[in-house]
Amino acid sequence: MNTTSTPAWQPDTWRAHPARQLPAYPDEAALAAACAQLRQFPPLVVEGEVQALRAQLAEVAAGRAFLLQGGDCAESFDTQGGAAARETFRVLLQMAVVLTYAAARPVVKVGRIAGQYAKPRSADTETQGGVTLPSYRGDIVNGAGFSAPERTPDPQRLLRAYSASAATLNLLRALAQGGFADLHRLHGWTTDFVRASPQGRRYEALAGRITETLNFMAACGFTSDSTPQLREVAFHTSHEALLLPYEEALTRPAEDAPIDAARPWYAASAHMLWLGERTRQLDGAHVAYLRGVANPVGVKIGPTATADDVLRLLDAIDPHAEPGRAVLITRMGAGRLPALLPPLLRAVRAAGRPVVWSCDPMHGNTVTSANGYKTRDFGLVVQEVREFFAAHAQEGTVAGGLHVELTGQDVTECRGGGQNLGDEHLAERYTTACDPRLNGSQSLELAFLVADLLKARRG
Repeated sequence: MNTTSTPAWQPDTWRAHPARQLPAYPDEAALAAACAQLRQFPPLVVEGEVQALRAQLAEVAAGRAFLLQGGDCAESFDTQGGAAARETFRVLLQMAVVLTYAAARPVVKVGRIAGQYAKPRSADTETQGGVTLPSYRGDIVNGAGFSAPERTPDPQRLLRAYSASAATLNLLRALAQGGFADLHRLHGWTTDFVRASPQGRRYEALAGRITETLNFMAACGFTSDSTPQLREVAFHTSHEALLLPYEEALTRPAEDAPIDAARPWYAASAHMLWLGERTRQLDGAHVAYLRGVANPVGVKIGPTATADDVLRLLDAIDPHAEPGRAVLITRMGAGRLPALLPPLLRAVRAAGRPVVWSCDPMHGNTVTSANGYKTRDFGLVVQEVREFFAAHAQEGTVAGGLHVELTGQDVTECRGGGQNLGDEHLAERYTTACDPRLNGSQSLELAFLVADLLKARRG
């Protein structure tokens, strides 16, 4: 596999570029000490896992697989008991089964998990009652409580983030390889609140058909014991590459590579990282960092992005046009996407770029409810997904993936869906650390919608 590293690149190259969205640490020496500790820690992910994901994403770019990426808006140190990660993994498995059955092709499963601890903010400070403090930037930086001790950026949180990520990764690997993901347990993946919903009943019917097929295969000698693909799944992690001192400290050279300036480097904090809408400046520190690591790199593409913006970003992060390297994650907003996306599709196709196009129908559809809650309307989420598929059908390009903020838990953060949640329900179970997420029922409902679109694409 070719690398995307340039001869002059080093993990600290980003420091020579203007950096946005980074906290102001009051004690730089303490930050340097924490990063020095991180450099001594083992990598959270290894080169072989990253290469495997790149190979799978190359299949997505070619239209032979589909990318499902989902999880929390922002993870919290307070939810390290494993239940939240297990429920997210569970609902992603359910969604993947629905999509695989409809598309008759592999689904690449990537979680926004085990590292999604930093969040960009629209302002550096927040004011309440005449008091101004630093904005909450995620648990890896500071605390959500509105007090000076909580909001002061603390370098020790980088070490907590590493430990929390390692613990979550340990659980995910056990779930993915230890029997939880066995297709014979399809029915057991459904939680009670989802089972009682229309989409839960539809899932149970699908699971019944798959179980019948598995029974036939077992009679032919293909069991979980003899066929690992029936009992194990490949699952990868991702997060926004926001806190660059943390990412730099966890960057590792390729195994057995010559120790010279041209050796490839890997971000060892996650299998895939992405650039946010607020950090994709061509001359910025975040692009300077991500252009040098060999991981798959996502780029959030919002409504202001032009075709020239996208092509120049691809020149920066994927100069050799390597399949499986670049994932363009569109977040246009329902109603705006039909006019904005097709010119980008045409430009990227004309440039011969083998990218993965993925749809984020969440971030362009965030509103504030009448009772003051940040929320999203499920109907608009569905609309943007439909518009995404329609645009690709129109241009003859591949609608390759779905990127969603979700949880398998029974939260009430997004309006609508089969549960018909309204403003009056939001306060019941609104637990997100930042942005509203689809719950398990809404996530499964969205999976069936995408499944229908994929099945139609099969013809």
